[in-house]
Amino acid sequence: MNSSPGSSMDLRDRPLSEVDTPAAWRRLGLAVAVSTIGSVGMWSMPVALPFVQADFGITRAEVSLPFTLAMTGFALGGVAMGRLCDSFGLVVAIMLGSLALGIGYVGASLAPTPLTFALMHLLIGVGASATFGPLMADMSQWFVRHRGIGVSMAASGNYIGGVLWPPVLQHAMATGGWRHTYLGVGMFCALATLPFIFALRRAHPIARMLEAASNGSPRSLGVSPNVLMVLLCVVGRACCVAMAMPQVHIVAYCGDLGYGPARGAEMLSAMLGFGILSRIGSGLIADRLGGRC
Repeated sequence: MNSSPGSSMDLRDRPLSEVDTPAAWRRLGLAVAVSTIGSVGMWSMPVALPFVQADFGITRAEVSLPFTLAMTGFALGGVAMGRLCDSFGLVVAIMLGSLALGIGYVGASLAPTPLTFALMHLLIGVGASATFGPLMADMSQWFVRHRGIGVSMAASGNYIGGVLWPPVLQHAMATGGWRHTYLGVGMFCALATLPFIFALRRAHPIARMLEAASNGSPRSLGVSPNVLMVLLCVVGRACCVAMAMPQVHIVAYCGDLGYGPARGAEMLSAMLGFGILSRIGSGLIADRLGGRC
């Protein structure tokens, strides 16, 4: 049973053997599955872009606004979902994120105007954020010796979704239209994570994990936690800004060149597939050589 921050169950009573155990790896598998489902919030708009542009009769610049708002919601939602996790636990964040995804996609499927459609993606981004950062943070509490690979695999769910979702969405939109596809995705996101919520209720062994980590000889990075957070934000932005434009426009651009949006969806899927390899490889390196390497 999950123990909330105010529960009488003391996390210090949890055995140290809970860290880096098969149970932790099983939880990691569940986290990857949830992240894969929720990542549709990042990869649906690049596929939908040419369909939505043709339906509303708007310019390429105008139809790019939903993706911008989705990423804005993802950024702001990441902070909010992190606070929810700290206060109420991972399950609450996932439940609210799944609900936000469902409402956002259903609302977008019924949007009468491009602006309404774009605003719904703000909610979609918030929902998707619950299945990324919070899961990575949770995994860091279940691993010590394999923390790098644990966190990187949790982050890879986002890219696994990037491999799987674009071809599926492109086929669905080409055959049934983007509105029906969005409606189906919204219903799927609201329901598909329910089985995982029950499996993820267990609280992480944070107290024992910290005790184990303190018994080692961790290397100081020489900066305060706040400075480190700012530096990580700068690095993350510098990394992702280079990927944002190709990701959102590659499907439509392939259509412009005459290759068709299906080829663009396949290219997006392939690009993100290599991202899985890089993330897992980075996690292995972090476990062996340290995060700074």
